Amino acid sequence: MTHAKKKKQIANRGNLTHIDEHGRAKMVDVTDKKSTTRKAIARGYIKMKPQTLKRIIDGGIEKGDVLAVAQVAGIMAAKKTHELIPMCHPLQITSVDIDFDTDKKDRIGITATVKTTDRTGVEMEALTAVASTALTIYDMCKSADKDMIVSDILLVKKSGGKSGDYTRKED
Repeated sequence: MTHAKKKKQIANRGNLTHIDEHGRAKMVDVTDKKSTTRKAIARGYIKMKPQTLKRIIDGGIEKGDVLAVAQVAGIMAAKKTHELIPMCHPLQITSVDIDFDTDKKDRIGITATVKTTDRTGVEMEALTAVASTALTIYDMCKSADKDMIVSDILLVKKSGGKSGDYTRKED
């Protein structure tokens, strides 16, 4: 591909903030951005056999308190997101909260809320927290149920920053 053709292809990509003028990956420069309060909420699910969920709720999983361990895993994952996702900035996270919805017969809903006062948002931290929480539940329960499915990890809401607020429209 000619240099001119490659430049045109790069120009046609639009406003991709993690790609430089040569088409290479880059970390966005947030040096001049103002620190503001930012919050992100993400959600996801882990589906399982009803008897697996009952064992989790009743404390019958041999590895221990599944939800307590998964909650800690989610918090730790949010704090380490910059080590896992290459273009994420290390942030001074001020709060991580992991909530569980165990009202369904065969799945656990996971919600992560992450806050900071910094120069970039915490959407990736919230999404990473949900994923790690779900994977920890899977790991702790896989001897009882290898058919578990982690699904529908998504951003629910975010606030703060230059791009403003976002709330997902329910499907």
